[in-house]
Amino acid sequence: MNACVQATVTPAEEKPAWGAVFSLSLGVFGLVTAEFLPASLLTPMASSLGVTEGMAGQTVTTTAVVAMVTSLLIATATRKIDRRWVLLAFSVLLIVSNLLVAFAPNLWAILAGRVLLGVAIGGFWTMSAATAMRLVPEALVPRALSIMFSGVSLATIAAAPLGSYLDGIIGWRNVFLLAVILGVLALVLQLLTLPRMAPNGATRLGTLIEVLRRPGMGRGMIACTLVFTGHFAFFTYLRPFLEGVTGVGVTGVSAILLGFGVANFLGTSLAGLLLERSLRLTLMVMPLAMALIGFCLVAMGRIPVAHAVLVSLWGMAFGAVPVAWSTWITRTIPDEAESGGGLFVAAVQFAISMGAAAGGVLFDMSGAKGVFGGSALVLFAAALIISLKFRTQPALATS
Repeated sequence: MNACVQATVTPAEEKPAWGAVFSLSLGVFGLVTAEFLPASLLTPMASSLGVTEGMAGQTVTTTAVVAMVTSLLIATATRKIDRRWVLLAFSVLLIVSNLLVAFAPNLWAILAGRVLLGVAIGGFWTMSAATAMRLVPEALVPRALSIMFSGVSLATIAAAPLGSYLDGIIGWRNVFLLAVILGVLALVLQLLTLPRMAPNGATRLGTLIEVLRRPGMGRGMIACTLVFTGHFAFFTYLRPFLEGVTGVGVTGVSAILLGFGVANFLGTSLAGLLLERSLRLTLMVMPLAMALIGFCLVAMGRIPVAHAVLVSLWGMAFGAVPVAWSTWITRTIPDEAESGGGLFVAAVQFAISMGAAAGGVLFDMSGAKGVFGGSALVLFAAALIISLKFRTQPALATS
């Protein structure tokens, strides 16, 4: 067993720092809102800047790519800096990013702002699990993570529809200025609540490979990637399914997506309670439930109400997934939670690309039903891997 484990793990205080947890949840809401805003503002942004919507869409791609790279490098790059200041820096980057976009004279200035946002997103998600371990006692880590991830669910519900609505009233640049205000509020609350958190100082790039070589980690990363690949294939092609198979119009699609978002928020909120009872069961049951829902959607006829209910149930099941995998990181590699968080974020970003790309191939071959069937099979495979001798106990380095 690694003799330096006790020296590299900083335990949380006996009294949970819930104020700090909520301030980070607000920061998450600001980060994910900024990430999603271009999706609802592409047309006015492209028109204002004199570029195509496809070119404007690269603002989303840029953020995702930078976030993936950052997730692998941030723990090493900041290994000697107090974690409090690193987390505060991410909120500063959020503010600067939105300011650059709001006042951007051209697409290149927007892309520069989105690069800063990618650094903030990739960095924060990498450190989220490790930070939760230092803000609350071990038994309350799942609940703290569920509070943090609730910011994602709220942003999923609010960002796109609010962005589109406010654009018609105040213009897209002022929408990003409102996002600046949100970032400033998060920064102030974090300044008031985040405690000092001494850096580890031992993380190197080679640490990522060492962590992957620990017992069960490779299997875990494969299962994690499969779960998120299955979900994002489903979610990317949900609208074509609802329009082409379910047979609903724009209003119906909006209502079903709203139901998905609300259910996702509920699932995230309940995740902490589920994980406090059984991590392994939660990890296994959620993708299995999503797989069964996918098969039902494929086999079922055109029944809009039933489809709406099933899509909402999918949203609720997926709400627990990011919390569960972040908790898995804290349980299996407590001494290298930041490196594990980096691997987790990179796996999710890779899964987003794989889900969209593979889903596109299936969609061209067999339509939306083919995508949903393939997604269900991938999720079932993930649940099967988790059910077979899956490690949820510490996988510490051996001497």
